[in-house]
Amino acid sequence: MKFDRTTSLTLILVLGTALTLAALNQFTAPGSQFHVPTYVIALAGKYLSFAVLALSVGLVWGFAGILSLGHAAFFALGGYAMGMYLMRQIGTRGVYGNPELPDFMVFLGWKHLPWFWHGFEWFGFAMLMVVLVPGLLALVFGWLAFRSRVTGVYLSIITQALTYALLLAFFRNDMGFGGNNGLTDFKDLLGFSVQADSTRSALLVITAFFVCATFLVARFLVGSRFGKVLIAVRDTESRTRFLGYRPESYKLVVWVLSAVMAGIGGALYVPQVGIINPSEFSPANSIEAVIWVAVGGRGTLTGAILGAVLVNFGKTWFTGALPELWLYALGALFIFVTLLLPKGVMGLFERRAGKPEAASVAREATP
Repeated sequence: MKFDRTTSLTLILVLGTALTLAALNQFTAPGSQFHVPTYVIALAGKYLSFAVLALSVGLVWGFAGILSLGHAAFFALGGYAMGMYLMRQIGTRGVYGNPELPDFMVFLGWKHLPWFWHGFEWFGFAMLMVVLVPGLLALVFGWLAFRSRVTGVYLSIITQALTYALLLAFFRNDMGFGGNNGLTDFKDLLGFSVQADSTRSALLVITAFFVCATFLVARFLVGSRFGKVLIAVRDTESRTRFLGYRPESYKLVVWVLSAVMAGIGGALYVPQVGIINPSEFSPANSIEAVIWVAVGGRGTLTGAILGAVLVNFGKTWFTGALPELWLYALGALFIFVTLLLPKGVMGLFERRAGKPEAASVAREATP
């Protein structure tokens, strides 16, 4: 796979920024003007975790034409898998000192660890669940939906119903996932304190590597012959079907891949924010992810990353300075982008460069 200028700049900016922030946090004195506070490291890590989610949404919406309003479900499932591993690492350091049961289970009077919690004391098993659980859910859901040829707004509504159903389920205390409070009070990750500055800096860099990895995987996919058929399905599904292709198969593959990507983003998110609860399933989170992609530029992978970072940076500022106006600002931003910047922020750069990213990706797939 050849790297064009946009791809190279994306990789350099993501990795370079993460490495620079981590280095300034670790190797400068706290009183120095060059020192990066720990909260900035945590925020940057959170933004990059959201960038992985944005990439997953951008892949299915921008290149397959599937407007998902439920990708927060896959993100949250990956986060819960990581949270369950982190809870099993607390051991006797919990409030109740029970080495087997998390504190919320002791509080609710549980006597035994539920069967679905077994295995999460091992990091490898937990990471397998991070990709397996969202992937299997996406496989079952996608097979049923695409086989039935559900498309357009109907598919979007069904995806939103899926994440809302999971939201209601995980709110229940008897589900065994912490109910309304979720999972929190994490201590260690692979033996390293999740509260330590060095661990937070390392997580930021690891998250940046995963952003680049998922970006390259998505770019390889859409730049291949598979990607050209996928774009054809997006633009004219009936004609593509008439030519002998099976659009539902192509949709299912990219749908499952995007769910796995979202799950990875959720797993990276949890140790950096220190909590996972049912609110992560909220349909509003899925809608925000769509807005990130729209702001950055639908049909451009770089735009998904850019939109996630820009919108969440604006959210951090707005919710701190003018919290009551954030939702209005978000709605106004979406309307502004839809009416005046239909290709998002990346459209401005592409107009100046004269070479859209989607065109350059498609050109790579030409034999």
